[in-house]
Amino acid sequence: MNNHAQILQALGDKGLTLGSAESLTAGLFAAKVCDVPGASAVFKGAIVAYDPAIKEKLLKVRKETIETNGVVSHQVASEMAYGGAKALGVDICVSCTGNAGPSAQEGEAKVGDVYLGLYYQGNVWTIPLSLEGDREQIRKATAEAMFTFVASLLR
Repeated sequence: MNNHAQILQALGDKGLTLGSAESLTAGLFAAKVCDVPGASAVFKGAIVAYDPAIKEKLLKVRKETIETNGVVSHQVASEMAYGGAKALGVDICVSCTGNAGPSAQEGEAKVGDVYLGLYYQGNVWTIPLSLEGDREQIRKATAEAMFTFVASLLR
């Protein structure tokens, strides 16, 4: 599966629904999904939770998780994927949290540090990414990595 349409077709063939919980991409993954004709057969929606308070309120990320691990972490990506799946009522939810730049505060995630989460059948997996480039390049690379993560589940 090397393109977005093939990934969505495979989801449809398996009768699976998809949603996203996005932070640094600000809905870019959802927009790319919806560029595919017929996406509505599998894609049910997205929650863009840019601010930590919105992650807590809409995705049920625990405040303690953010305070203990930072907003850019495996733990937050995991809770975003789980909370997104529950809020959207989907079989699969892919999430992302990270720093697209242009700068990083001392003690915070470096520019290009990203974590993806993927919920399916009660399980959540996370992967770290270390991306390079400017803000736009990091956001685009993250959205593409989200597709790759979903495709890896389907293999």
